Amino acid sequence: MGTAKVTAPLIFAIMIATIGSFQFGYNTGVINAPEVIIKDYLNYTLQERFENPPSEVVLTSLWSLSVAIFSVGGMVGSFSVGLFVNRFGRRNSMLIVNLLAIAGGCLMGFCKIAESFEMLILGRLVIGLFCGLCTGFVPMYIGEISPTALRGAFGTLNQLGIVIGILVAQIFGLKIILGTKELWPLLLGFTIIPAILQCAALPFCPESPRFLLINRKEEESAKEILQRLWGTQDVAQDIQEMKDESIRMAQEKKVTVVELFRAPSYRQPILISIMLQLSQQLSGINAVFYYSTGIFKDAGVKEPIYATIGAGVVNTIFTVVSVFLVEKAGRRTLHLIGLGGMAFCSVLMTISLLLKDNYGWISFICIAAILLFVAFFEIGPGPIPWFIVAELFGQGPRPAAMAVAGCSNWTSNFLVGLLFPSAASLRLVAGLLRKLHEPLKGSCRRVTEMRKVPSWR
Repeated sequence: MGTAKVTAPLIFAIMIATIGSFQFGYNTGVINAPEVIIKDYLNYTLQERFENPPSEVVLTSLWSLSVAIFSVGGMVGSFSVGLFVNRFGRRNSMLIVNLLAIAGGCLMGFCKIAESFEMLILGRLVIGLFCGLCTGFVPMYIGEISPTALRGAFGTLNQLGIVIGILVAQIFGLKIILGTKELWPLLLGFTIIPAILQCAALPFCPESPRFLLINRKEEESAKEILQRLWGTQDVAQDIQEMKDESIRMAQEKKVTVVELFRAPSYRQPILISIMLQLSQQLSGINAVFYYSTGIFKDAGVKEPIYATIGAGVVNTIFTVVSVFLVEKAGRRTLHLIGLGGMAFCSVLMTISLLLKDNYGWISFICIAAILLFVAFFEIGPGPIPWFIVAELFGQGPRPAAMAVAGCSNWTSNFLVGLLFPSAASLRLVAGLLRKLHEPLKGSCRRVTEMRKVPSWR
């Protein structure tokens, strides 16, 4: 077999595909910076429509829904990946679903002019549907066009695209760029531009050779694409491997989601897959991505958006670090180190937030804990759950297992996005009651002391 090279057509195809990963990251992080501005917009819109200012509970609930509805779309999208890729192919599926990105971007971009918070929520739902589909399309396409020896390295570009998207969203959210009362709809609607760019470039990218050979039986086309992408004429062994895989797929029974839980041989792997996805999302990482501006503000940071960007930079750096660690240290070890580190940082964050009013310097410990929290996430719990799911299952049960894992991930993502602001509000109420209680306690103490003083009469 000829040695595969890193060719210009291969790099071009992978870069264009990872625009989908960038979109997922961008739309995850974009809602963070303009939190206060969007809440003001929701307050104004509701007041204009109903002539009464909305209660804090209604406002918080609408804001939480605007953030978390993204994950509902993601859940539906992750379950629909198979419907697209087997019918239209990998490349054409990415091309078609960009219509959802353009529609979602338009709804969010024009919601302020229309004075419709419903458009904002619907836009977040549609863009979530698009991102859910992308989380299936992009890794699949990259894996199928990459040479076997480089598949692991190129596969991590999917995660790198996501974290770069989050970082760009945080930078664009600055007040000096798009994070203002006038321009925040453009910040949300910016997602249209990468969608149009990807639509323009995808026709110049090849279809997945695996799809052409296995699904369409177009052996010559698959061979030509492999030769062009890998820069070698000798691809006979790879073509034969695809043919063998096609035979195995025909022989291996397709497994349904119900059978995954019923069959004893699949029960343990599917439970491991679900728990890994839950550990990733319920670790609280998306609370940091969605609401870190508010968290840094609570920690006493004067310009919290810059600290949020710092978290994005750390996120990107440690994603690159994880590329080199995964194969050397092993999946299980890195995952446990990551979760252990995140647990320690969570305790540190909680203590520092409780003590920040008493000691000014403690806010720096809180910021460091948040940045370390993000670093530990990208070392293990970030990339590893998806590796494990793909490795635990054979060709037959893999699509159903990936669907269950994806649904678990997006469901827990939704719960974090929906419930975190309410939990934060309860903490703020508790803090307010404590502050009100202190002067009351002081007054009671003074009254008691006055009773002890002997009368002058």
